[in-house]
Amino acid sequence: MKTKPLSLYWKCQLLGWTSASSYWTLQGLLTGGFRLDLALLQLITDVLIYVLITHLYRNFSRSQHWQDLPLRSLFKRILPGIVVMGIIYTIVTVLKLYGIRLLFSLNSQQSLTDFFKENGLGIFMAGIRLMAIWLLAYHLYHYAKRELRLANQNAKLELNFKQAQLDNLYMQLNPHFLFNALNTIKSLSYSNPAAAGRGVDLLSELLRAGLYRGNAMLMPLDDELALVKDYLELEKMRMGERLTFKIESDVSFSIIPVPRMSIQGLVENAVKHGIAVKKEGGFIHVVLSNKSEQLCIEVTSPGKLSRNHDKAGIGLANLEERLQIIYTGNAQFEIYENEEGVCAVIKIPLQ
Repeated sequence: MKTKPLSLYWKCQLLGWTSASSYWTLQGLLTGGFRLDLALLQLITDVLIYVLITHLYRNFSRSQHWQDLPLRSLFKRILPGIVVMGIIYTIVTVLKLYGIRLLFSLNSQQSLTDFFKENGLGIFMAGIRLMAIWLLAYHLYHYAKRELRLANQNAKLELNFKQAQLDNLYMQLNPHFLFNALNTIKSLSYSNPAAAGRGVDLLSELLRAGLYRGNAMLMPLDDELALVKDYLELEKMRMGERLTFKIESDVSFSIIPVPRMSIQGLVENAVKHGIAVKKEGGFIHVVLSNKSEQLCIEVTSPGKLSRNHDKAGIGLANLEERLQIIYTGNAQFEIYENEEGVCAVIKIPLQ
């Protein structure tokens, strides 16, 4: 039958009190009058008695759930506990030492009261010191263990919460994008079947590159820009010369991860609220640059912000929330008017 190994608690108990008792044995050896039988008895009884005392304290503190208390409340209980344990240590040690003296006929004429008066204070101070070390080590270990456990639990909860938020956001975002793309292909199918076929190919590529990536929150910038170009080509099939665009990006940015469909969302918003509502259409300018160790993504389109725009719309609202979730508040999103029209800007850390 396989024996169960000693737990860390019992290893520390036995090793700690054996080390302390061995130190006292060494002191006796150096001061003279050393007796091996007496030293062994002292060592064994010390380990057994003090392990028993501290183990009883452990059981009591666990029954009171002290290990679940905050640090301040815990210390309010530890400090009087040290005093009580010191008193118990003193009483037990005095009785043990006096009993051994009687057993080995060592100064057996001295009364227990006189022995206590002579040695009680020194034993009490030693007991306070030892019990303080034991109690602090025991509770601080469990406090640190509890904090690590809570930190792991909180991290898992936060991760699950973020994933649930992202799943919910993508559930809103993807149908919105798909609806617009299908409307474009539908309109082309009547006027230009060949272009509609090309539109189907583009939509297939958009679905593959933009939507069918599992739970991935980020995608390489090159893939995101390919998604944008396919979308703009699809929209240009419907709008013709009303829609022109230009994308400027440094080659060094190509593998930088960006939130899925982030630039595409800005461009889609620019087409919907800028180009589509103007009879003459307009120009969409996408510029990516490095500004103060941040990837700055600017999408400019014609038009004006409505008075109550407040970043309205599922696409932009979702984008802003996704940026906050993914970059934990270190990304920025803003939309404002300039001389060219409306400019939407995303800034994300390059590191």
